[in-house]
Amino acid sequence: MSTAEIRNDWTRDDIAAIFNQPLMDLLMQAQTVHREHHHANQVQVSTLMSIKTGACPEDCAYCPQAGVYDTGLDKEKLAAISAVVEQARAAKATGATRFCMGAAWREPPAKAMPVITAMITEVKALGLETCMTLGMLDEQQADTLASAGLDYYNHNLDTSPEHYGNIITTRTFDDRLDTLSRVRDAGMKVCSGGILGMDESADDRYGLLQSLANLPQHPDSVPINQLVRVAGTPLENAQDLDPLDFVRTVATARVLMPKSVVRLSAGREIMSDEMQALCFMAGANSLFYGETLLTTPNPETQRDQALFKRMGINTTQQGDPVKTWAPRQRTQWEQQVDALATDATAARV
Repeated sequence: MSTAEIRNDWTRDDIAAIFNQPLMDLLMQAQTVHREHHHANQVQVSTLMSIKTGACPEDCAYCPQAGVYDTGLDKEKLAAISAVVEQARAAKATGATRFCMGAAWREPPAKAMPVITAMITEVKALGLETCMTLGMLDEQQADTLASAGLDYYNHNLDTSPEHYGNIITTRTFDDRLDTLSRVRDAGMKVCSGGILGMDESADDRYGLLQSLANLPQHPDSVPINQLVRVAGTPLENAQDLDPLDFVRTVATARVLMPKSVVRLSAGREIMSDEMQALCFMAGANSLFYGETLLTTPNPETQRDQALFKRMGINTTQQGDPVKTWAPRQRTQWEQQVDALATDATAARV
């Protein structure tokens, strides 16, 4: 009998009850759900490249690329296709199976679309999955990206609907939901998650998870980010996040969205190996390789590989089917021991 019920009608009380149960119980529940749909020791690896950096017209309070803030970030034009292919090839060589490309735009300009679609074609030719995050999309843009073969489109909800206005004023929460709807309708896979540590309340965390889990279809990929505090942004002095609250959020996401891939994204450079191990126990099964995520630091690839080795984790290979965990077949001797134990229990009763 499955313990992983697929629902799109979660209430905040439901989510709070899952989130706030004793940690060991929550981890047990999340790992049980995880093993019903995913391999227990398999992690998908992605690499993220900034293909156009800085001068974004949005005012996201966490983002060093917002043009309204003075963060000392150099502005860069759209990268050349050859430079993107070179980085994608290097990412594949280190074990990444998905190459993600991000541009600091409110929405992609029409003149950039031919270059964007060419990037998708060239990266896919290397045998990698493709993902992009380019801001908001209209229907035509979504259809164009899908026709070019884009596998995933990332558009995070960031936080709860109630806290959203404290973080971003240049687009609405509904604008984000509209883009996700267009991505789904175009036939691409949805990548959407949020950021923790932006001075949000516990209820805001439940609200973020509720918004993701109650989408018409659960996101195929759910990145969970920890705020990277950048000098010059409004959140540079945000309060420290309790590491166990982050772990609880990962575990709750796994319970609410059993089939989704849950990714550890920004903020891993300040996480200990032990915290990351707890996140994998909680159901995370994807992460970003590479020393930079767009413009913020990320752990070195060698550190990640060393952690995988210590934990006995195998990264997925491009094209591998999802491997669902199954219990080891018990030997005849073990079955006999089980039968004796059952008989003894029955005799005591």
